[in-house]
Amino acid sequence: MTFITVVTALGGGILIGLAAAILLFFNNRTAGVSGIAARLIKPWQQDSHWRLAFITGLVISAPLWRLLVGDISIQINTPLIVLAVAGLLVGYGTQLGGGCTSGHGICGNARLSPRSIVATLTFMITAGITVYLVRHVF
Repeated sequence: MTFITVVTALGGGILIGLAAAILLFFNNRTAGVSGIAARLIKPWQQDSHWRLAFITGLVISAPLWRLLVGDISIQINTPLIVLAVAGLLVGYGTQLGGGCTSGHGICGNARLSPRSIVATLTFMITAGITVYLVRHVF
């Protein structure tokens, strides 16, 4: 880990927290990405404009970073089918858990929601076990 890594991670965390706070204060909405995206898939609703703007911001952030700062070094060595299955499992998990990591982990924990604290502990422990199994057992 380098100083730049720490600075960019801190900056990213601040921006995520700021975006969540702005969405909560100005729209009275929780920044749960899975819920925001899922409600965009349904027929267009009156509140779909801010949802579309939020998701668009997520999608254009990496190309914008590359344009303003420079090259992004990302290396993915996982087969596409594994990524697709993982994505489907995450989507299923967000429906099962009533929210995603951003909704529970950032917004719910900030509100000291017991449900979000339990959800966050559950997915963090599960992630740790999964990484251990994939890297050391399989």
